[in-house]
Amino acid sequence: MNSNVIHEGVKVSDKKRRLIFINLLISCIATSMLATALTTALPPIMEDFKIDFNTGQWITSGFALFIAIVTPLTAYLITSIKTKILYCSALTFFIAGLTICALSTNFWIMMVGRIVQGCGSGLISAMTQVIILTIYPPERRGTVMGWYGLSIGFSPIVAPTLAGVLVDYVGWRMVFVVSIVIMIVSLGFALIVFEDVLPLMEKSFDIISLFMSALAFGGITLSIGNMGKYKFVSVQVLLLLIIGIIFTFLFVSRQSHLKIPFLDIRVLKDQKLSISIIATVLIQLLLLGSAIIFPIYVQQLKGESATLSGLVILPGSLLMALVSPLAGKIFDKFGMKLLFLVGSVILIFSNLWLYFITIDASIWIVAVAQVFRCFALGILLMPVVTWGMTDIPKTKASDATALLNSIRSIGGAIGSALFVSIMTGVAKTLGKNKENPDMYGFNFVFLTMTGLSLIILLMGIFGCKKQPKKEKETNEDKESKDSLTETTESNNKDKSLTNNESQLNIVVKEQ
Repeated sequence: MNSNVIHEGVKVSDKKRRLIFINLLISCIATSMLATALTTALPPIMEDFKIDFNTGQWITSGFALFIAIVTPLTAYLITSIKTKILYCSALTFFIAGLTICALSTNFWIMMVGRIVQGCGSGLISAMTQVIILTIYPPERRGTVMGWYGLSIGFSPIVAPTLAGVLVDYVGWRMVFVVSIVIMIVSLGFALIVFEDVLPLMEKSFDIISLFMSALAFGGITLSIGNMGKYKFVSVQVLLLLIIGIIFTFLFVSRQSHLKIPFLDIRVLKDQKLSISIIATVLIQLLLLGSAIIFPIYVQQLKGESATLSGLVILPGSLLMALVSPLAGKIFDKFGMKLLFLVGSVILIFSNLWLYFITIDASIWIVAVAQVFRCFALGILLMPVVTWGMTDIPKTKASDATALLNSIRSIGGAIGSALFVSIMTGVAKTLGKNKENPDMYGFNFVFLTMTGLSLIILLMGIFGCKKQPKKEKETNEDKESKDSLTETTESNNKDKSLTNNESQLNIVVKEQ
């Protein structure tokens, strides 16, 4: 056992484990729905508050920014505060933020509510992953994380439609009211079923590390988010990016020298986790990059409506969410290597397909190619996270999750900005003499994505060893088994000595 552990997590029964998991899903569905629901509710909010789009977009981007800032802090909180108290506090924060937004009378009050929501949402997301990976044994984690992936994948797809109905018939405030009701139910449920399942460790709160992480992750996230609105050489982009990079190096250096780190970056020495983080970033690039590129293709290049643009993306998005539980079961049964190989090969095939698409091709051919892409992304997304956490001790799961979520969010932000820049840049340079420069830029984006998919394939071939049916054990599990083996051997020795003594007594009596 780690000498810094001051409280071992409570072991729970299968029934209690299921109830906790259901509770986690309810909360995650509400938080993930709200993340995309506001894209539909934003226009009427802007109209009511009399603000322009550049100001209004902060209602969504500010929320994402504070999730990025609070995520590194979750590693400290999860290992310092009892699970039930912390989880219920996160739900309370989120409910408070929703209430502020529902009652807001101007933009600034709305922003305060969204910041409070961002803090609660970041903590809920991190805790959910750590709790699932702690309370379930290795051989069941893939399936359970698959269902978790379905809930957070499906909710954002249906959220804009539901929000649209609420906005049209009741008003935008009802979007927050419905979420408040769901989260209050989740909070009441948590008060009944939750246990302190996560271990607590001796950690010091380092305010300097918190300050550094906020400037590091916040600066990089905000800089990337501003790339589409400002020139690269500007205060809003380049200066923020430099600040973010500098404080990232300072943060990493400080954690390396602290006796008890605020965020233990030494978990990155684990090969599986490092490969998992790189693969996750690449998957986020491919996922969110195409989410920006396809609407540009449908609406600007093909001249079709926004509705048709949504219909092109919808089948693939639904399939990606629905395939997640199946991918989890395959992971539990066959390991990660098979999913790596199948997923990356399909990605290479579908991205090359889109590279050769012409402007005259049917829009539904593009939709079919996107279905294949989403299937491949769906069988990779959650299993690669589960696989990466396999050998991480339970006491370090919060650090690994915080790092993975922080880097993944930055990867997603990069994807949105990177591929638009590639498309427009190639159209103006390499494609300027082509018949349709913009279409050439679109094709080149998917050639780039083919290269990224090839990297994922190589990681699957060389970085992921073929694993036995019973998936890997954490170091703590191995220590527990070693201890059990030693105890068994000791008992066998005692029995052997007892038997020898008995036989000796019989011989003495006979003599």
